[in-house]
Amino acid sequence: MKHSSVLPVAWVTLRTLIVLNWVYGALIFLFLLISFRAEEWTWRALGVGSIAGHEGIVAGMRSIMVIGIVSVPIAFVFFRQLLRIVRSVRAGEPFAVENAGRLKVIAWALLALQVLHICVVAIASAVSTKEVPLRISGNFNLSGWLAILLLFVLAQVFLEGARMHDDLEGTV
Repeated sequence: MKHSSVLPVAWVTLRTLIVLNWVYGALIFLFLLISFRAEEWTWRALGVGSIAGHEGIVAGMRSIMVIGIVSVPIAFVFFRQLLRIVRSVRAGEPFAVENAGRLKVIAWALLALQVLHICVVAIASAVSTKEVPLRISGNFNLSGWLAILLLFVLAQVFLEGARMHDDLEGTV
């Protein structure tokens, strides 16, 4: 089977994104720890100033950091499943039943990330003040939600394709 030049690029890109994802999570975790150990410095650096009177925004920003940390393993699941699909395509088995399951897992991961984004926007809106505004884009992203729907549909298409392939193999 002739391989597309896109597959090696996708492989390297996904491996790189996996590493960067874990680095991102470690940096957020480190920043969260620093926010407790060096409170005045942290919040002054973030433009909050003195903590006194800004306890709500500090708690909100820490909550957003926790959500960022929670998103790391979810993104890892997404990248790992996509990497496995690339591997199966490179092996000449794109319509494997496992890929249908992988697409469903990817869809669930994207759904979880979308919900976490909504939580971040809600927290930012709840704790933002005129003195310390948290500017986090809360725009509804229809394409993200449509991508999730598309992935669930594609998972079913792959499952049917795998069944048809297995039926064809059985008749030969």
